[in-house]
Amino acid sequence: QVQLVESGGGLVQAGGSLRLSCAASGRTFRSYAMGWFRQAPGKERELVAANSWSGISTYYADSVQGRFTLSRDNAKNTVYLQMNSLKPEDTAVYYCAARINPGKVTDQNEYRYWGQGTQVTVSS
Repeated sequence: QVQLVESGGGLVQAGGSLRLSCAASGRTFRSYAMGWFRQAPGKERELVAANSWSGISTYYADSVQGRFTLSRDNAKNTVYLQMNSLKPEDTAVYYCAARINPGKVTDQNEYRYWGQGTQVTVSS
């Protein structure tokens, strides 16, 4: 069993930055592929960024490409999402998730463990 706990959300003005953190329990964190998802009010949950299974590459949604960066520190069992140049449309609850098998990185069903989410609100 893996527990994921997100932190770092909050209220920020458009153009600002936030860094989300996701701390994972367990000693096998380095074997998981991690992803960040978000869900805005009235919208479907969508993938924002995720490691490939090999860890060599990172997928980013078109809407965040060039502004968001996913990184991880295996020694700390933590994955981060650095969010720059934030826009009001980035307002959502952000979730981290762990994928324990190879599979389609964009398929939410491939992610076995989920955090509880952290709210990000960007004001205009």
